[in-house]
This record gives sequence, structure tokens and C-alpha cells, in this order.
Amino acid sequence: MSVQEINRHAVLPPIMRRSDKDFLERMQKYIITETERVGCNEEGPADEYYIIYRNVFDKEAVKIVRDYQGKIITEDKRLKLIENNSSKIQLQIDKMKQHRVEYDMKEVQYCTFSKNPSQPIPGMTLEESVNLAALTKHLKLLEDKYAEIKHIMSEKYVPAQRKADLDEEMIAVLKRRDLAENLNKELQFRYKSDHSIVEELLEIDPGKAKETEILLSCTERFDELISLGEYEKAVYFAANSPKGILQNTGTMNKLKAVGKTKGKPFPLLLFFETIFSTSQAFRHPIDAELTLEGIKCGLSEKRLDLVVNWVTQERLTFSEEAGDVIFDYGEQDTYNKSKCLALAQIIYSECGLHKKVLLCLCKQGQIHGAMEYIQQFKFTSDDLMQLIKLCPHTELIQCLTKEWNGKPPSLSFSLVILHLFSVDMKKVGVKLLQEINKGEKDAVEHFMIKDPFCSLEKWQEVANICLQNGFDKLSNDIMSILRSQAGVTEISEEDDVVNLMQHVFW
Repeated sequence: MSVQEINRHAVLPPIMRRSDKDFLERMQKYIITETERVGCNEEGPADEYYIIYRNVFDKEAVKIVRDYQGKIITEDKRLKLIENNSSKIQLQIDKMKQHRVEYDMKEVQYCTFSKNPSQPIPGMTLEESVNLAALTKHLKLLEDKYAEIKHIMSEKYVPAQRKADLDEEMIAVLKRRDLAENLNKELQFRYKSDHSIVEELLEIDPGKAKETEILLSCTERFDELISLGEYEKAVYFAANSPKGILQNTGTMNKLKAVGKTKGKPFPLLLFFETIFSTSQAFRHPIDAELTLEGIKCGLSEKRLDLVVNWVTQERLTFSEEAGDVIFDYGEQDTYNKSKCLALAQIIYSECGLHKKVLLCLCKQGQIHGAMEYIQQFKFTSDDLMQLIKLCPHTELIQCLTKEWNGKPPSLSFSLVILHLFSVDMKKVGVKLLQEINKGEKDAVEHFMIKDPFCSLEKWQEVANICLQNGFDKLSNDIMSILRSQAGVTEISEEDDVVNLMQHVFW
């Protein structure tokens, strides 16, 4: 037989699994052990061999039966679980069907056509059309779209009968307008004749009479433009009225009552923008009340750019209230806080409100500028304490409690510490103590000696506060410096009579 024939007919033996191999090894080992135990050789009695091999198969059969019984129990549990889940799912399906029937009964009055349910849902794939989450999301989208269309129909479309009614109402209004115009002309003619007689009798200044007539004429024209919905024309007419006679709160209130119109500029904001830009041309500033209302309107419409231009470029009448409005807006809008503080500072400076100017400088982080401002104007200790409460910057407090350009400190460090702990600003006080604690004892002594405002008792209170807040070293340094001063005597707590210390402090 050739090599090719051998290769063509040779078949590899089957590869035995590990479990089968272990099974055969256990059987072989048991047979060998039992055969040696009964003393049988390979040609021994058939009965003994039969018993040995039967015991081997009985052991393995019991194990196999036990394994199959365990698998049967597991499968029974799994089958029961599947049946329970199936029953729950079936209940949910029945409930959904019931809801669907109820929903169809409610919506049947709005349905004008029937649709084949077997057709695919527009806008959804086949996979999404059988996904409950996707269907729920698509249903929500359709409901929102339906509500939007219904809302648009109720606003933009009216029945033909309603149009006929509106036409009749318009004809009636036009007739009333014609009658009113005719009556107005007649009354104006009578007014002119009567007014000339009154002027002759009472010798009224003709200039004032003419100004009143112009005011009436402008007011009538402005009201007419408002009634016709020509809000932009009305705004420009009021802004360019002779001598600015319509630039008043009455005009502002009328435009405020108009409100906003979709797709058109806000009339009130347009009014302020126009009168502020033309204030230089008329050479008279806008009064404080209109300035305040204009700033409020600009900020409410998120037009800080307009407010910046008004405050820095135009001729307005500033007031403390206008500065407060911009300051409060900056506290809410952190992104534009620096701009608002700068604008408020300009207004406060124009009004001579030095305390609020100083607060704006500190809020902007201009500590050196604030210190120069303090040196320029007179500020009391109470003013500076209030400033620290409103703007508790560590750098500011350090500058106030140290010499500045050769001048003594504005505040006492110890009094500031005691004040901070008394007004529930402990965190700021602890931060200051941490900064002082970093220095050596000589620096602390120099700091205490240069403080002319604080008494010995106050420094003892500061030392106690340091001790209570974990600054033991700083507390010991302060007490050591106090004891080293000439004329200082420490009174023990055990003395029966404890009076205030009599001392000569530096």
C-alpha cells in the first residue's frame, strides 16, 4: 500500500473530553482496586468480575441520576419564573389594551378618517415602531405638535362669521371717529374764538398760551398714533416733540401699558433709547425719574450695553436710586458684575455718595484705589467697620490696620478682630489670625505697638479669642508682649476683689 493511499484512508481518533477521560480513569482505578482486594487475576471467576463491574456502573449511574434530578429542579424553577413573568406581561398587555380602547373612545370625536394599522408609522423605523420607549417618545412629540397646532388655529384663524362681525364693528368705529373729528374741529374753532377773548380780558402771556396749544396738539397726535398701533412712529414723535414736552412720565406710562408686540421692538425701550440719544441735541438733561425708569427698563430687557452707553455718553440726571438699581443687577449677573460696579461708581461719584463709591472700589478689587480714596475724604471708624462688613476682603482689612504712605492706620487690628467675631464673621477673623500667626514674635510686637487705638483689655480679649480658635502660639506671644510692658500688673483670678487694671500702656 502506497503512502498516498495510507494518507487518503487514515482517520484521526476522536478527541476525548476531559470529563469522559476522568470518568474512565475513575472506573479503571476502581476495577483495579477491587480486583486486587478480592485477589482475582485476569482469568478469575466471571461472577466476581461481574459484581465488580456492576458496582462501578451503579456508582456512576447514581451520580448521573442525581445530576439530572438537580437539573430538572433548576429547570422547573426557571419554568415557573418564566410562567410568572409571562402572566405579569399578559396583565400589562391587557391593561394597555384597555387603556388604548378608552383612549380611542375619547379621541373618536376628533378622528375624521381611519388609517390602516398595518402601515408603518411615519417618521419611525420598523424597530422603533415595536419599541415601547420609542413609541412613548413619539407619542409625546405628536401630542405637543397637536397642542401647538390647536393653539395656532385658535389665535391666527377665526370663522368667516367673525370676520363679518369685525367688519361691522370697524364700520361703526370709523363712523364714531368721523363724528368725533367733526366735533373736535367745531370745538377747536370755538376754543380759538373764546380763547382770544379771554386773552384780551385777562392779558394772558401769548407765549404760554401757544405752548399749551402745542402740548394739546402733540398729545392728540401721540394718542392717535397709539390707537392706530403705530407705536414706533408714536415713540419718535414723542422723542422729537417741541422742547421735549412729551418726554414725561405720562408718555412713559402710556407706552408701558402697550406692552410688547411680537416681531417688533419694545416701544418703551425704544422710547428711552431715543430720548436719551437726543438729550444732547436738545441741550437739556433727562430728569431723574425718567433716567431711573429708563435704566430699569434697559436692565429688565438684558440690554446692559444700552445702559453703559447712556451712563457714559449721554446727559442724564443721576440719583442714588439709579446707582442702587445697577449695583443690585451686578450682584445677580456675576458675568457683568465688574461693568455694573463701574457704572454704579460713576453715578455715586456724580451724586457725592462717597461711602458707596468706596464700596464699589473694594468690590472691584481696587484696594489701593480705595485706600487713596479714604485718604482723600473723611471716613469715620464706623464707616470703615461697615465697609468691612459689606466687603470682608483680607487685603482691605490689612491695609486699613497698617500704616499707609506714612500715615497711621485707619483702624485698630484688635478692634477689627473683636468686631468680626461679634457680628458672626468668624471665618474672616480666623483668616486674619492665620496671616498674623505666620509672622515672628517681633512682627507681632511691632504690630501691637503701632496700634494706638486699642487698650490692654482689648488685646487680652484678642488673646483669648486666639486661644479659643487654636492659635496658642499667637495667644502666648500677645500675652508675653503685654506682660513685658512697663507698668503692667497681672491680677490673679483668685483675688477676692478684681478691679480694672491700672496701667500705663506705652
